[in-house]
Amino acid sequence: MSVTSDPLNGVLLEGRYRVEARIATGGMSTVYRGLDVRLDRPVALKVMDARYANDSQFLTRFQREARAVARLKDPGLVAVYDQGLDGSHPFLVMELIEGGTLRELLRERGPMPPHAAAAVLRPVLGGLATAHRAGLVHRDVKPENVLISDDGEVKLVDFGLVRAVAEAGITSTSVILGTAAYLSPEQVSTGAADARSDVYAVGILAYELLTGATPFTGDNPLTVAYQRMDHDVPPPSAAISGVPPQFDEFIGRATARNPDARFADAEEMAGDLDAIAMELGLPKFRVPAPRNSAQHAAATAVHSRPTVEHRAAVPAPAPGPIPAPAPVKNPTRQLIRDPQDWQPADEDDETHEMASQFAGIDIGEFIWERQRARRSLMFWMLIVLLLTGGMAAAGWTLGSNLQGLL
Repeated sequence: MSVTSDPLNGVLLEGRYRVEARIATGGMSTVYRGLDVRLDRPVALKVMDARYANDSQFLTRFQREARAVARLKDPGLVAVYDQGLDGSHPFLVMELIEGGTLRELLRERGPMPPHAAAAVLRPVLGGLATAHRAGLVHRDVKPENVLISDDGEVKLVDFGLVRAVAEAGITSTSVILGTAAYLSPEQVSTGAADARSDVYAVGILAYELLTGATPFTGDNPLTVAYQRMDHDVPPPSAAISGVPPQFDEFIGRATARNPDARFADAEEMAGDLDAIAMELGLPKFRVPAPRNSAQHAAATAVHSRPTVEHRAAVPAPAPGPIPAPAPVKNPTRQLIRDPQDWQPADEDDETHEMASQFAGIDIGEFIWERQRARRSLMFWMLIVLLLTGGMAAAGWTLGSNLQGLL
């Protein structure tokens, strides 16, 4: 479908925000690349489905959501600039992230080694921690809602399901919101959610980053959702080799079926992740944006679109053979072996050395080798210090004895 087929393309919402190209479509909204003509600033426009325009209860919740999210400031969150209603189109104006989604990145490159997974999880948890401190719950953490910019920024988007914790349960409590693969057991059973529900979703996300798949599968979303009621999330090391045991424990605690056994919120979970990264000596890593994303396609469509005066004169391309689909990386039962998959953007980064060693060995083996090398170095440094101290003491004793003889 061409970008010009969307009836909203070119529309100026509230006389200020021009719709330029569609990026993605969801259950309740469509996200467009747009332009704030007053500030001449590219923006992302989240336009809600027209059927919600006459639902006063929905519009009230939508406006409350926009105000609450606009107050959140964190590098791990997509900023909200404005909200409005243009005819039958309620819309949200957000920061435009030039890049793509985590889902697109996983499809391109497959499962991540621990240092890359940690680099994704840190900003996601940071953004959630800011929201949790403000009493807000995301309720829909998943790879589609994690954006990666061309500059390596990782940001959480779409707080369309956010509710103030104090107001949770006032409306639509019987409706299970979110994506089935990432829902917590309490969301499935009662529809209720708090900060620990987001923690559960991040635990599922972490499992998927490391293994390339979510832990529960089924014939339909309902089957997938209900599996977590009776089954624990298995350790990722059972699905893919080389995952450090610290990550097994980290994900096990985050996805405990009993909310009280999980991390209390994203801030506590982030602290545990930082401790694991320090213990394993995981280097810093700049997460790459997906090469072929809907965002890039929308930007290309806008920049290459002819002007209105000349648009009709452009001939339609001749039909050609349908290209064969690109091969899809099938998550295997081993960690990434191709060093090009997760090579850092900065050639001077310590991660370049780490990534180059993925060819032929597991990341777990590499981490343990690094730890053994560090312990060995510390051991020999201690021996040298002891010998140096012993020699100094012997010299002092010898000097004292000679002085006594003299």
